[in-house]
Amino acid sequence: MKSIEKISEGAGYSAVSIGLLSNLSDYTLVFSPEVQIPGKVFVGTEVKATGAEVSFQVFEPGSGTPFLHTHKTHEELYIFVKGSGEFQVDGQIFPIAEGSVVRVAPKSKRTLRNTGNEPLTMICVQYKAESFGADDAHDGEILSEAIVW
Repeated sequence: MKSIEKISEGAGYSAVSIGLLSNLSDYTLVFSPEVQIPGKVFVGTEVKATGAEVSFQVFEPGSGTPFLHTHKTHEELYIFVKGSGEFQVDGQIFPIAEGSVVRVAPKSKRTLRNTGNEPLTMICVQYKAESFGADDAHDGEILSEAIVW
């Protein structure tokens, strides 16, 4: 099984690499001996994220998440970077493909599957629901100091 590579770390940052997205199938997320998810890796804990969890996952053609799931307090944002398939939320089924972004509320039942002929690759960001407001869009500050490489 492949492992995450630490790139760099300092007082205010952490950087890791999972390698090429085309090699995501080298990972397996193990929840228990009975629940193992091929092609999935979480990185939030690895980079010491304090406000979100991030995972990368690949679904081979004809495969999908083999269960419905919900969350207690976390909303999820699914970002599809390659392939195509179908997403199901609360019994509603709709197509997804490269460039699709799906937000799912905590209590909504969700699953997805690859209906295409190539791997379906996604990034999932999990964060506490209702934790961002309109002011958060203006949280960044542009600094005047010079950039030195």
